[in-house]
Amino acid sequence: MITLTKQTSYTSQIIDITGDIREAIIKRGITDGIALVFLPHSTAGLLIFENSDISLRRELLTTLNRLLEEKNYIHPNARAHLKTAFLKNSISLIIKNGKVMLGKWQGIFLIELDGPRKRQLYIKVISDGT
Repeated sequence: MITLTKQTSYTSQIIDITGDIREAIIKRGITDGIALVFLPHSTAGLLIFENSDISLRRELLTTLNRLLEEKNYIHPNARAHLKTAFLKNSISLIIKNGKVMLGKWQGIFLIELDGPRKRQLYIKVISDGT
C-alpha cells in the first residue's frame, strides 16, 4: 500500500492529484490491474472530474456552497461534513499497459472542504496477474 500526504492551503480547495496517483502506480511496477484510492477523512473527498477548464472547479465549489448555505449548524464544521456527503471517499481506477485509464478530459481531484489541513491518501494497487 502507498500513502500520499497532501497539504491543503485553503478552507475550500480542489487539488489535481492525477500526477501523484500515476507516479505512485508506476512505482509499484504493475502494468495491468486496478488501483483503489481511499481518503480517510470526513471533510474532504475524491472526485474524477473535468481537468482542462479550471473554471469548472470553481463552479463545483460554488455549487456546493449554494447547496449548503451558511447557517448555525449544531456541529462546528457540519457544513464541510455535509458537502463531503456529495463526494466520494474512494475511487477505483483501471490500469492498462502501465497507465491509468481516464477519459481525455478527466483528472483525479482531492476536494478540501475544511482546510487548511494535512490529508492522507492510501493507494492499493493490485495486478490482474496477466
